[in-house]
Amino acid sequence: MKYILETPVNGLIGDQKYQTQITWRNGKFITDEPERLGGMDIGPDPFTLLLSSLITCTLVTLRMYIDHKGYHIPEISARANMYYQMDNTDRKTIIERQIEFNQPLDPEISDRLLKIAEQCPISKILKQEVIIRTVKA
Repeated sequence: MKYILETPVNGLIGDQKYQTQITWRNGKFITDEPERLGGMDIGPDPFTLLLSSLITCTLVTLRMYIDHKGYHIPEISARANMYYQMDNTDRKTIIERQIEFNQPLDPEISDRLLKIAEQCPISKILKQEVIIRTVKA
């Protein structure tokens, strides 16, 4: 088995309600829950982190492709949100991602870039079955 990350992401929670310290290969940051859920909202919540991963991956993938093709698109922005939808008795999570190239583009190039966005690694992970193995350390 070969892990994607050289160093695992680590988390630690103490007695401060919902504040979690996340340690990654080069630093640390705090996550928290919104005040309406009992947190202090001093850092992103888990849903924000998930969507941030998708947005970051989308934008980096697009930048790589745009640079490779030599297109002059100096700025790209993206936003994402999610909601639940009931389908019979199954609850589905719907993530909506909007991408803006902040300039007029040829429709063919624009369509191609939207298809490239679908190929970012986080998009692929979120669209497939994911197995989470939880073990005691």
